[in-house]
Amino acid sequence: MEIVGRGFLATSLEPIAGSHPDAVLFVSGVSSAGEVSEAEFSREATMLYNTLHHCSRRGRKLVYFSTSSVGMYGLLSMQGREDGPVYPRTAYGRHKLAMEAVIRTSGADHLILRLATPVGPYQREHQFLPAMIRQIHRGSVRVFNGARRDLIDIEDVATILDGLLTTGVSREVVNVASGVAVPIEEIVQHIEERLDVHAAKQYVEVPTERAVSIAKLRELVPATAGMGFGPDYYRSLVDRYLHVFAGAA
Repeated sequence: MEIVGRGFLATSLEPIAGSHPDAVLFVSGVSSAGEVSEAEFSREATMLYNTLHHCSRRGRKLVYFSTSSVGMYGLLSMQGREDGPVYPRTAYGRHKLAMEAVIRTSGADHLILRLATPVGPYQREHQFLPAMIRQIHRGSVRVFNGARRDLIDIEDVATILDGLLTTGVSREVVNVASGVAVPIEEIVQHIEERLDVHAAKQYVEVPTERAVSIAKLRELVPATAGMGFGPDYYRSLVDRYLHVFAGAA
């Protein structure tokens, strides 16, 4: 598998690269859901166009990571299904949806994965869980009431991607998530308990977010049944990486 990109996803998914020589993994996109820079969006688009031409010429399958966040599905999408409507609420979500459309109409073989919030040891400090742990460890954290995060272990993401490519899933959009959107305040409370810290909190009210459907994912990758997805999945995930991030705080 050829990997286009050098960040967290690229490093984390390298171990399965040798198993899929006909795939091209595009992970050189905008790395922050808060990104609004037209220059960054343009950079990703240009790289994606070039990668699509490369895939078309060589008969390769493009794997593209989009997003399953509220930035993509919006607050009006009740089911969060891949075949349902989406109402992107952010510039990042609208950009990802536009890139999906480019891929679908390019003629190149492809697989679009709408990724939740991945967690793993190579994350940058600005990403969700490292940033949250660092704030709490330092004694002050901003809490967005109503916001939720579907956390998923990057090792589970790698297993899912490996399964999709092994079985030849093609020209599909798939939510890659645990299916449980956890309120931010519950994640904060769990981190506080594990670190034995009580952080000062600044509350910001935002609209309540919903979980996305993983029915299609479960059907395509039966191995997800053994990943422990459910209400307590995020707890074991936080526990696994807590001291990796807390040590760098």
